[in-house]
Amino acid sequence: MSASPDTLAKPSPAPPPAELDGSALRIVPVRRTGQWAAAVAVLVLLALAVNSVVRNDAFQWGVVGDYFATTAVLRGLGLTLWLTALVMALGFVLGTLLAIMRLSDNPVLRSVSWGYVWLFRSTPILVQLLFWFNIGALYPQILGVKTVNLLSPVAVAVIGLTLHEAAYAAEVVRGGILSVERGQIEAAQSLGLGRWRRLHRIVLPQAMRSIVPPAGNMLIGTLKGTSIVSIIAVQDLLYSVQLVYHRTYQVVPLLLVATLWYVAVTSLLSVGQYYLERHYGRGTR
Repeated sequence: MSASPDTLAKPSPAPPPAELDGSALRIVPVRRTGQWAAAVAVLVLLALAVNSVVRNDAFQWGVVGDYFATTAVLRGLGLTLWLTALVMALGFVLGTLLAIMRLSDNPVLRSVSWGYVWLFRSTPILVQLLFWFNIGALYPQILGVKTVNLLSPVAVAVIGLTLHEAAYAAEVVRGGILSVERGQIEAAQSLGLGRWRRLHRIVLPQAMRSIVPPAGNMLIGTLKGTSIVSIIAVQDLLYSVQLVYHRTYQVVPLLLVATLWYVAVTSLLSVGQYYLERHYGRGTR
C-alpha cells in the first residue's frame, strides 16, 4: 500500500555553509595609521609654530596692542576700505560694459573690448599707477587743461585701480554670461523681450552663480592690492603704519598691526561671500 503524498515528510533545508553565515563573519575596520600619524605630526608642528610666535619677544605683542586701534591706523583702514569699495563698484560697472561689448555682434566693439582687456592685463598695476601719477610729463595739456598736479594721489589710485580691475571684471562677467544655457535666452526671445531686458531679467540673475565666486576673490585681492598705492603716498593702512615705524623704528610690530587688520577684514568678506554664494546658488543642489 503506497503512502499518501501528504504523509511524506518534507526534506529539511540544508544548513548554510559556515563561510556564508553572516553571524560568523568578522568585520575589521580599515586602519588608517599613516593618515592619523600625519595628522598628529601636523598638529604638533602647528602647535610649535603658534607657541614660537606667541612667546617670541621679538614680535613685541605689547606694541601691537598699543598701536592696533590708534587714530592713524584706523584712518588708514578707513581709506583702504573706501578705496576697495569704490574701485570694485566702478570696476564692475566698466567691466560689465566691456563684457557686453566683447559679446556683441559688432566687430569694432569686440575688438576694442579685447584690446582693452589685453592691454591692462598685460601690464603690472604698479607700472599703470606710475604712468597715471606722471601723466603731466606725458601730456602737459589735455583739451586745453593743464595736467600737471591736476590729479591727487587718491584720484590717481582710484583711476589706476579701477581701469586695472575692469579688465579682470570684464572676463569674470563674460564667463558668467556664457555659463547661462542658450535655451534660456531663446525662451526670452520667444516672449518678445528686448536685448537689455533679457540681459537684466534673465541672463545676469542666472550668471551670478558663476560670477560671485571669482568676484569675491577679486574683492579680497583688491583689498590687499590697495597696499600698492602706498608707493604714490596714499595714506592707506600700510602707508599709515609705515609712517609710524619710520618714526619709532618698530618695524615688525607695526607690520603685524597691518597684517591683523587685513586678516580680520578678509575673514569678514569671506563670510559675506559664502552667504552670497548660497543665496544665488539656491535650487542648484
